[in-house]
Amino acid sequence: MNENFDVEPEVLKAKITAETAQISWLDLQKFYAAGDVLQVAAQLDLVEVAFAFAKDAKSEVAAWLAQGQLGRVEPDQAQAWYQQQTTLWAVVISPWVLVQEVKSQHH
Repeated sequence: MNENFDVEPEVLKAKITAETAQISWLDLQKFYAAGDVLQVAAQLDLVEVAFAFAKDAKSEVAAWLAQGQLGRVEPDQAQAWYQQQTTLWAVVISPWVLVQEVKSQHH
């Protein structure tokens, strides 16, 4: 069923894509401390996950959570990223910051 959104899905996806950026984990510390950072598994498309959040697709999000493909960043992962000064792909879908490790191959 197609919901009526303020903007067309293609426009919303383009907006999300435009707002996706690489950022150092060090710059995400305050969001992590607030519990607002969610890690997206490498096999998922960060923009698609952000789009699901933006359109409030609870069933999609619940499935990813259940499969362990989406979730809060674990303390040991956060520590490793901090020590390695890892750069991540990130996009804000308020109140969440969705992050994903940068893949080694080019887009």
